[in-house]
Amino acid sequence: MEEIYYESNDFLITDNNELILTTALSTSSNEDIDTGSNKLAVIFLIINAALGAGLLNFPQAFDQAGGIITALSVQALLLFWIVAALIILAYCSDQAGATTLQEVLEWAWGRKGLWTGSLAVALYCFGTCITFLIIIGDQYDRILSSLHGSDFCHYWYMNRSFTIATSSTLLILPFCYSRRIDFLKYVSSLGVVEVMYVVFLIVYEKYSGEFIPGPVKTSPDHWTDVFLVIPVICFGYQCHVSVIPIYSCLKERNLCNFTFCVSWAIVVCAMAYTLAGVYGYLTFGLNVSSDILESYDSSKPVVLAGIIAIAVKTYTTYPLLLFCGREAVANLWCNLVDSSGVDVALNERRRRIIIASSWFILTLVVTIFSPDIGSVIDLLGSLAAIFIFVFPGRKN
Repeated sequence: MEEIYYESNDFLITDNNELILTTALSTSSNEDIDTGSNKLAVIFLIINAALGAGLLNFPQAFDQAGGIITALSVQALLLFWIVAALIILAYCSDQAGATTLQEVLEWAWGRKGLWTGSLAVALYCFGTCITFLIIIGDQYDRILSSLHGSDFCHYWYMNRSFTIATSSTLLILPFCYSRRIDFLKYVSSLGVVEVMYVVFLIVYEKYSGEFIPGPVKTSPDHWTDVFLVIPVICFGYQCHVSVIPIYSCLKERNLCNFTFCVSWAIVVCAMAYTLAGVYGYLTFGLNVSSDILESYDSSKPVVLAGIIAIAVKTYTTYPLLLFCGREAVANLWCNLVDSSGVDVALNERRRRIIIASSWFILTLVVTIFSPDIGSVIDLLGSLAAIFIFVFPGRKN
């Protein structure tokens, strides 16, 4: 009989260096133990992953695409492929027994799939986390400018770099070390509520504000303009990186339950993005900015609450993307440094802490030198299109 060399709550290692998951040793008497999240929690996780930073850029995307009808038509067409890609990824994860996107790609492509997928996921998540910190900084600038005046930035404790670093360390970093993504289901629920308030604000300001909109397009200036909205839509609905870890946490994991969760989540996201895009564009027309909240009077309490809401929403979404990026980097780490299964298992906690901490610090540093949110979203939207249209359809 093999002796146990190392044991934890998740795995044990025998004296023959065999790694055994303790979940595989559970008996029928343990079947009633809660081993995952229910459908509602999964729906909130998917919504929180998909509905976020892209919302602020949707009204301008409607203008660039040539108007509301054109943008909504492109969105409807893309939604079919977006949902189909999510279901395909879930099916492939079942076939592969995978818990991350890069593991699915390894199953489909072999070793090159693991490396390609890990690099792509890490790059996308890193860029998205930077975008989130830019949004947080923008909201703090507007809040402090409204409450203190335009000279707020001359005080070190109200400086953009200080407010981003301090608030993120307190409100984001503690959630970045979780081993399972469904640890974030409660903060995700809060994030969904907050972003719904922002949608309400955009609609409310259309009717209560005294804005004089610029010209509103009814058709594209050139037929190629319809493609300008694609990166924004892909970025807005891109939860394909997060969806497999979320699916792996579903209590009753099967394709039927997952399809139910995805369908409801995408319906909610589509309603939110459509309302924000349509009403935001009708409010400002050609004068709409890349960040719709910048166009409102932040001295009004209802607008100030919306600015705070988008900041809170961003705090709740950052850990989701860091989790996926952290796992992608961990895959690369394990292939380069920890070659054996024993090393991978024994160093898991240390590796998780090092990667998460380094990731958080690097995104903070890069944020200070980043361009405006619109250019970042364009870049990430192009990469998001790969996750939606290329990876799910590639299987040898």
